[in-house]
Amino acid sequence: MIRERNARTDDEEIIRLIKAELMPLSWTTHQHDAKVIRELPLRLRRGVTYVAAAGKTAKPYGFIHFETARDILMFSMLAVHPEHRNRHCGRKLMAAAEAYGLAASCTMARLFVDQINGKAHHFYAKLGYQTIRYYPELRCYEMIKGLLNTENSSPMPLNT
Repeated sequence: MIRERNARTDDEEIIRLIKAELMPLSWTTHQHDAKVIRELPLRLRRGVTYVAAAGKTAKPYGFIHFETARDILMFSMLAVHPEHRNRHCGRKLMAAAEAYGLAASCTMARLFVDQINGKAHHFYAKLGYQTIRYYPELRCYEMIKGLLNTENSSPMPLNT
């Protein structure tokens, strides 16, 4: 199921996923950087975080964090535990976040993917995201996707 994050019960696992799955791929952070780790709960409080979990109180095995700025849906983090990959979990998290963006009148989604993370780059491309720029100083790509709010597309409900 996809549900909203419960900070009290989910943050420990979310932070573990960030340290294990995202930070090793980042050029700008290190998984043992105490300052960055200390700031993660503050970062999670900004914006919205959805988690993928077996139930309402179950430990999350994936999460997505995003914010909206004017009409842009900005993704900042997506991670899925390796044992739960290739089960459409990431796709469902992205769809739920995009539905949130549509409901908030966003017309475009934007994200950055680390150069070393070819699997993520391919994943986002399969979801319709296009690479528009490479930032050599960050060693990452910027990707965007237009969000269309048509009568035939309804937001994906949580608890899927």
